[in-house]
Parts: sequence; structure tokens; C-alpha cells
Amino acid sequence: MGILNFINKSFVITELEIRKIFHDPTEIITRAVQPALWLLIFGQVFARLHAIPGQTNYIDFMTPGILAQSVLFVSIFSGIAIIWERDLGLVHKLLATPTPRTAIVLGKALSAGIRTLPIVVIIFILGVLLGVHIVWNPLNLLGVLIMVMLGAIFFSTFSLIIACLVKTRERFMGIGQLMTMPLFFASNAIYPIDIMPGWLKVLAHVNPLTYMVDALRTMMTGTPSTFNLPFDFGILFVASTILVIIGGSLYSRVIT
Repeated sequence: MGILNFINKSFVITELEIRKIFHDPTEIITRAVQPALWLLIFGQVFARLHAIPGQTNYIDFMTPGILAQSVLFVSIFSGIAIIWERDLGLVHKLLATPTPRTAIVLGKALSAGIRTLPIVVIIFILGVLLGVHIVWNPLNLLGVLIMVMLGAIFFSTFSLIIACLVKTRERFMGIGQLMTMPLFFASNAIYPIDIMPGWLKVLAHVNPLTYMVDALRTMMTGTPSTFNLPFDFGILFVASTILVIIGGSLYSRVIT
């Protein structure tokens, strides 16, 4: 009963967060602009350079990486909402309820994942228009959605932890901008690990985004996994679980 209650409270928080999307549906459109620019401009130009050995179709290689990038960019700034909620007094009200702190954190993380789902649809549509070889197996598509959710949970919870520690919007935005580019470029999103210098390979192997991209690339385009699909999912699941627990323990600090 305790587990069911925890799940129920998490979904209640998720529902409350999702309602915010309907107040500003243009948010989905604006978030689709960046991945579209990466695919339509950067991807098209870079594909003509043939700069990556062995990549006969760079757009196929790049599309899963841009999906992962979009999830990262959307999720990593979701924590700023915690600071707004604190200023409005909403955090105090949540903390006054019997809802477990980890359920609050998980609910917010799940809502961040749901916010990224329209971007998945948009990138798949762009992929079709650009001639990307997409595997339409239902299990693969389900796996893509699950991995996107796991990635969003990880990065949004990471964002929430930062917000709990820094407590001001200015510091949060500075740290968020500082983190996004290194996470993106120290991954296999737009180039394979094999061509990286040694020090960057080390960073790539400890970067959760690398495993997210590897799984998405395998399921979306049928590219053989660099690591192993169960391993990719396991890394994101364990890392996300750890961060949710840490986030739950820190959540009340946002008001202190």
C-alpha cells in the first residue's frame, strides 16, 4: 500500500505540472525550433563535408543525437520552476502536505518527460522529411519513448538539485548554461566516441547523455549499440533513481 500511495502521489504532482502546458501551448512550438535548426542547417552542411569517417549518411547518425540534445536542453532548465514556486509560496504549501518529498521530485521529473514527447514527434517528422532511415518497429518506438522519459527524469532532477542548492534564478541560469554545452559536446551526439581524443573519451564514458544517445541511435536507426541496450537503460535508470532520492532529501532546502 505504501508503494501504491507513493506512485499515486507522484502522478498527482505530474498531473498538476502537466496542466501548466495547456496555459502556454506555444512553448512546444518554440522548443521545436532549435532541433529543427540543427537538423536542417548544421546537419545538412556537415553531411556534405564528410568529416566523420565511416558515416555515409550523417543525418541518420545525427538525428538521435539531436533528439537527446533536445531532451537535455528542455529538462536541464526545468529546475528554475522550483525557484519561481518558492517565490510564490507554492513550495511551502507542498511541504505542508503529507506527500513524500521524493514523490514530489519524481512527479515533477515525470512531467518534464511528458513535456519532451511532442519534440519526439517533431523530430520523427523531420527525420522522415530528411530521408532518415527510421526503424518503425513498435517495440523500438516504445523503447525510444521510455529512454526519452528516463533521460528527462535524470536531467530535470539534476536541474532541481542545482535549484535547491543555488536558490536564485541568476545563479541557476548561469550554471545551467555552463552545464548544457559540455554535456552535449562530451557525448556521442554529433560525432562517434572513436574519433575523440583520449581525455574526451573518458568524459564521454561518464556522461549519461552518451548512453541515452547510444540507445536512441540503436532503436531509431538500427545502428549496432556501442555498449549494450540493457546496459544503456540500466545506467539511466540507476542514475535517475539516485538523483530522485538525492533531490527528495534536498527539496525542502529550497525554502531555507
